[in-house]
Amino acid sequence: MAGTGTGAAVAAGVELRGPGWFCIVLGGGLFGFGLALSGMVRPEVVLDFLMLRDLGLLLVLGAAALTAMLAFRLAPRLLRRPLLGGWFHAHPAQLDRRSLLGAALFGIGWGMSGVCPAPAIAGLGAGDWRLLWSVAGMFLGAWIQGRWFARAR
Repeated sequence: MAGTGTGAAVAAGVELRGPGWFCIVLGGGLFGFGLALSGMVRPEVVLDFLMLRDLGLLLVLGAAALTAMLAFRLAPRLLRRPLLGGWFHAHPAQLDRRSLLGAALFGIGWGMSGVCPAPAIAGLGAGDWRLLWSVAGMFLGAWIQGRWFARAR
């Protein structure tokens, strides 16, 4: 994010100021609370789900997919523009070798550690310091990808 003035930043082409930052913090806090409430911040719960021993996280997955579907389908029909500015637009997906390799690496890391990025960070917020190793590995992987494998778009 590049600064555009005092206390402002640009994210996805939208300049964020006080209300934008408040919405980001509120949304992130609500998301983290939901992850903690569902048990997704506990690697043993996620590993039990991935090993098909406890399918309770399917409710979390279903609720997340339904919420996202409703937001992406209904918001552009009900609002002229996003509440925080900018415009509604689609991001075309690319299914190529790099995407498939990235998805496979993500899945392997998730299966080995029992956490994906958001629950790991939320777990740190809940006091599970064992997750610090997973979060450090995610940041290292993101840095390596950005440093050596990013392509200009």
